[in-house]
Amino acid sequence: MSETTTRADAAPPGAALLTHRQILTILSGLLLGMFLAALDQMIVATAMKTIADELNGQTLQAWATTSYLITATISTPLYGKLSDIYGRKPMYLTAITLFLAGSLLSGIANSMYELAAFRAVQGLGAGGLMSLAMAILADITSPRERSRYTGYFMAVFGISSVAGPVVGGLFAGMDDFLGTAGWRWVFLVNVPIALVALAVVAKVLNIPHKRVDHRVDFLGAALLTIGLVPLLIVAEQGREWGWASGTAIAMYVIGVLGLVGFVFAERRAGDEALLPLRLFRRQTFSLGNTVNFVLGIGMFGGMVSLPLYLQIVKGYSATQSGLMMLPLTFGIMTAAGSSGSITAKTGRYKVFPVVGFALMAISLFVFSTIGTDTPVWQSLVLMFFVGAGLGLCMQTLLVAIQNDAEPRDMGVATASATFFRQIGGTVGTAVFLSILFSTVGDKIRDAMAEASGKPEFMAALARPENQQFAAAAKDGAGMSLDNTEFLKTLDPVLARPFLDGFSGSIDLVFLVGGLVTTIGFALIWFLREVPLSSRSGLERVNDEKDAAAIAVH
Repeated sequence: MSETTTRADAAPPGAALLTHRQILTILSGLLLGMFLAALDQMIVATAMKTIADELNGQTLQAWATTSYLITATISTPLYGKLSDIYGRKPMYLTAITLFLAGSLLSGIANSMYELAAFRAVQGLGAGGLMSLAMAILADITSPRERSRYTGYFMAVFGISSVAGPVVGGLFAGMDDFLGTAGWRWVFLVNVPIALVALAVVAKVLNIPHKRVDHRVDFLGAALLTIGLVPLLIVAEQGREWGWASGTAIAMYVIGVLGLVGFVFAERRAGDEALLPLRLFRRQTFSLGNTVNFVLGIGMFGGMVSLPLYLQIVKGYSATQSGLMMLPLTFGIMTAAGSSGSITAKTGRYKVFPVVGFALMAISLFVFSTIGTDTPVWQSLVLMFFVGAGLGLCMQTLLVAIQNDAEPRDMGVATASATFFRQIGGTVGTAVFLSILFSTVGDKIRDAMAEASGKPEFMAALARPENQQFAAAAKDGAGMSLDNTEFLKTLDPVLARPFLDGFSGSIDLVFLVGGLVTTIGFALIWFLREVPLSSRSGLERVNDEKDAAAIAVH
C-alpha cells in the first residue's frame, strides 16, 4: 500500500546555507515564543480551580478555557496566510504582542467574564506562536535536516510540562506575591518572558521575505469563524447542555452552515483563499492533515484522562500528577530526537508514524486494563510509550506536509497541520470527557451495589463517623461528582466503589482512544513517502527566481 515517488531536489554546488550557529540563533527567539504558549497552558490548567474560586465563578470556568481555544484555533490558519503575504517576522512579533497584552489583562481581571474575554486575546496570540515558529524553521532548514532541530522544540514542551504544574500550583497557593494576589501571577509571569521574546525576535529573526501580493480572505475568515465557533462551543459545553438539547442543535446548524459557506467562499477565492482548496488535491496534504486530526483526538483524549486517573483514583495532587506526566514528555523528546537524527541521515520518514501509531494504540489498549490497585509504575511505563508514539508522529507528519508544499504555501501548509490537530484535540477532549462522565455514575452505582453486600462495607457504614455519608448515600446526594474532594477524607472502604467506578469509566475512555489511534494506524499506510528535499524554503524561493530569470532571457 506504500507508494514512493521520485521527486527530490539536489543541492547545487556552492548553495548558500545558513550555518548551524545562525540557525540556533534564530531558534532562540522562536523557542521563547513557543515557551510562552506551552508554559501558559500548563500553568493555567493547574491553577484554574483556584482562579475560579477567587473570581466567584466556578461554574463559568469552562468559558475561560473555551474562549482561549476558539481564538487560538481560528487565528492559526489566518497567521499562516498573513505570514505568506507580509512575512514571518512581523506576524510573529504581532503574535507575541497580543499574547503579552492578553496575559497582562488576564492578570488584572476582576470577574470570570472579564477573564474569558482577556483569555480570548491571549488565544489570538497563541494561534501564531506555535504555527509560525514551525513555518520559520521550514524557511531556514531543508526538510531533511529539519528533524535535527525539532528536538529543541520538544525540549521546550518538556520543560514547560514540568515547570508549569509546579509554578501554577505555587502561585495558586500564595495569598500574596510582590503586593499582588498570588493567582494573578499565573498570567503576569508571562509578561517578562514575552518582553524578552519580543527583544530577541526583533534582533535575531532577520530572514529575507518575498512578498506575495494577495488580498486577505476576510470573507473566508469570517465564515470559518461562524462555522467553527458554534461547534467548538458545543464541544466544550454539550455535556452540560445535553448533546440533543435545543441549544446544541442550534449550534450544530449554525456551524454546518458556516462551514458550507466557507467551502464555497474558498472555491470562489481560488489562490487568494485563506485555506486554498487546491492544497487538498495534494495527497500528502489532505491525508496528512486527516491523520493529524485523528492524532489530535487520540492524543488529547489520552492526556485528559491520565491526570484524572492519577488525581481521583490514585489520590495525587494536581502538582504531583503534573510531575508524574514526565515519562510521557521524556518519551516524546526521546522518540522525536532519535527519529529526527535517523531522518536527517537517511531521508526516510514514513516508518516513524507507522511505528508511532502502533505504539500509541497498543499502549492505550493496555491502559484500558488498569484498575484501582494497579501499581502506579505501570502507568508511568505506559506513559513513556504513549509519548514515544506521539514523538514519532507529530514532527514527521509536519515535515511530510511541509516537504510537499510549494514555497508560496509554506505558511498556510504549516498552520494547517497545527489547525487540524487542534480541532481533533478539541473533539477528542469533548468526546472523551462526555464518555467518562456519562458512564461513571452507573459504574459507581454498580460498584456500590456490589460492595453493599460485603461485611466490611456494612461495618464501615455503621461507624458513627460515617453516618452523615450513609444518610447522604441513601438519599442519593452522596453520588454528586461535581466535587470529588470528599474522597480524600472518606473512609477508604466507602470510597472504594467511587474509585472503582472512575477507574472503569477511564478504562472505557482509553479503550475508545485505542480504537481511534488504530484508525490512524490504518490511514498512515496510505501516505506517500516523497523523498525529502535538501533545499530550505528560502533556497527554493531563490531557485524559482533564478528559473524565472533564465526563462525571461
